[in-house]
Amino acid sequence: MCRIMLYNMVVLFVILLNSYVIRASDPDPVQDFCIANTESASHANQCKNSSLVTVEDFIYAGIKVPGKFGPTGLSGVSVNSNVFPGLNTLGMSLVRADFEVGGVNVPHFHPRATEIAFVLEGTIYSGFVDTNNKVFAKVIEKGEVMVFPRGLVHFQMNVGDTPATILGSFDSQNPGSQRIPAAIFGSGIKEKLLEKAFGMTSKEISKLKKKLGPH
Repeated sequence: MCRIMLYNMVVLFVILLNSYVIRASDPDPVQDFCIANTESASHANQCKNSSLVTVEDFIYAGIKVPGKFGPTGLSGVSVNSNVFPGLNTLGMSLVRADFEVGGVNVPHFHPRATEIAFVLEGTIYSGFVDTNNKVFAKVIEKGEVMVFPRGLVHFQMNVGDTPATILGSFDSQNPGSQRIPAAIFGSGIKEKLLEKAFGMTSKEISKLKKKLGPH
């Protein structure tokens, strides 16, 4: 009797674990494609009528050129189902990242996706940190790729003498992104906590919050 109960518990555990793993990633599509209906907000979650779909729905030209550069010398252009409806339900998205000389993509992570970064041009110091705080980092060059496991903090910096460009691919149509400096110093966490956590003065914390907080 006990053996049967133990078997049933193991089976139930396996079923629940499998269910969790399935829910942890984008759902599998149940049709060839589902072009997101962008004509009205009320139909945003519905598919475009397949008879109205054309080849243009599967083409996006919005990453031909860099976007606007930020203060760290980085320009990022996201390609997801919000701007490219053809990606809807396909479980993937892209980003074009351009770096000025010395430009930095600050430490950040994607809670819902693994990323593969392909260097199109330039020389990039690239890496990630695992949950044991071990750094895996190396200078990669044009034609090389690096993978960043889901949910782990990663970073990039242009260490070459010319601008650099990376194309990042995600295994989710909505990978999410949380940039560590802004999350810590720009989110409204009490200064007293930050002072103790980082061993910094109130003046230093206030300076960082002013720089990284919402404008």
